[in-house]
Order: sequence, then C-alpha cells, then structure tokens
Amino acid sequence: MTSTIAIEVNQLRKTYGKEQLVAVDDISFDVNRGELFGLIGPDGAGKTSIFRMLTTLLLPEKGTAKVDGYDVVADYKQIRKTVGYMPGKFSLYPDLTIEENLRFFATVFGTTIAQNYHLIEDIYVQIEPFKDRRAGKLSGGMKQKLALCCALIHKPTVLFLDEPTTGVDPVSRKEFWEMLKRLKGQGITILVSTPYMDEATLCDRIALIQYGKILSINTPQKMIQQYPDQLFAIKADRMYELIKALRKYPGVMDCYAFGEYAHVSFKNSFEGDKLRSYLITEGLTRIEIKPVPPTIEDYFIKLLKN
Repeated sequence: MTSTIAIEVNQLRKTYGKEQLVAVDDISFDVNRGELFGLIGPDGAGKTSIFRMLTTLLLPEKGTAKVDGYDVVADYKQIRKTVGYMPGKFSLYPDLTIEENLRFFATVFGTTIAQNYHLIEDIYVQIEPFKDRRAGKLSGGMKQKLALCCALIHKPTVLFLDEPTTGVDPVSRKEFWEMLKRLKGQGITILVSTPYMDEATLCDRIALIQYGKILSINTPQKMIQQYPDQLFAIKADRMYELIKALRKYPGVMDCYAFGEYAHVSFKNSFEGDKLRSYLITEGLTRIEIKPVPPTIEDYFIKLLKN
C-alpha cells in the first residue's frame, strides 16, 4: 500500500564551519502526498539548508529524512530521478535559449519536451513566443516560469521550490501561485519556501521557521485562530514617535510597526478614549485606532516573543 506521506523529516540537523553554527536544529515534519506545504520564515532561518538536504545536495549530520519513501542518504540516486528542484538563485544556462534549456533538461532525465508537455503547457505558452531568446536576457518573471518548466519536464512526484517568488514583481508572484494550484491539481506534492508571510495563506499547511527551529505547524487558518489577543491597528502623523509613545503606555503588551500602522495588543481591557487622550498629550495628531483581525505575520511575531 502506498504511503500517504510524501516527505518525512525526523530530527534533521545541519551545522556549518568550525564554529558549528546551527542552520537546521533537530527539526521534524511530514508533508502529505498531493499537499502544497510551505516553509515560512525570514532569510537565514534555515529553509535553503533543509531543501538541499531533502534534494540530496547536502548530507545531514543527524536525523533521517525520506522523500517518496526513499532515504535522502542511502537512496539519493532514486530521489534525484523522482523530484523536481527549483533553487532560489536562477541556475539555468544563461547562454542557452529558452527552448535549448528545456530540451537539455529533458534529455538529462531521458525524456522529451513532447512526452510531458501536458505538465508545462499552461506555463510554457506564456514564454513560447520568446523561445529563441537567451535565458540570461529574460525578465525575472520569465526566468521563474522557465525554471519551473525545467523542474517539471521529467514529471516529478515531488516538487521543491526554494523562495521561487523572491525579487519577482507582484503580478508574476500572483501568476506563479495560480500555476502551483494547477500543478497540485495534477497530484504533484509541492514543498515551497518563502519569506513572504502573505503567501502563507495560499498553502494547505505551513511550518513557521526561525533560527533553524520550527515554531509551529498547522493550516494558516488555524494559526490565525490561535492568536490569543485582541489586536488593534493604530496610526498617527509620526510613526516613530507613535511606537515610542505606545511602548511607554501602561497596559501595552505587544507593539510593532506593521505597514503604515502599529499593531498593538493590551494586557487588560482596551479603553480607546483614554489611549487617544494620551497620544494627543504626546504631541501626536491624525490618530486612528481600529480593531483588526490578526495575520500569519502577527502570529509569527507572537511566537518569537514567547
């Protein structure tokens, strides 16, 4: 019977250098077959090291991991045949054209573009008009689409995408996630990493990661529901002075900048008129105070403070 688990990670650890700097700190998680799973965290959190171990490019120092039932150390050859990997840095051949890159990767895996064209058709039609253009001359969004086509051309069962939308314009980011939804519909298991908290809600489940440790694993909706406090968004004419004033205010539990607002939670019951009067005495004007629903980013910040 085929396992329902596509990726199994158990107590995986990786350190670097003579100082033994910990990049991945005894992490464990599973990804279900056919799931779109996100590793969410800032730069330096350990996401790329995890991806490189799972795709057999790095050896773990401790722990075990399996991809499609294959051990990442003992069965590395089988894993390399069955997974697709799109690294964070564009790594295709810049002097080859779009078509030449795609044909090359198909040949490496013993297939042809025509054989698995159905997998990439929705993506490739967007870049096909430029198929004779060298990859190094493509825009960020087009490089992203070509890299995804090359990762899919051998019909992988599991797809690893390491920060695929970093440095890409908002329109291309949106298009990319729509493509991932369609790929998931074809039964491909997808593990994606991103530093963008707004992309977390587009995953089936996510793991929040910082300093090589997993802080929480759940669906995005359940994480938001677990946020324990009433949250308020507060704005005034001067953000820096507003943050300083709020952090001095008795009863403030958490306070941090969030776009053009400060997100604030209180230890006790909230008294809006009293707070507004206080901010006015601090010399602030154009004050706006409103309750807001928490986001994944608010939940992540809360976990870091615990």
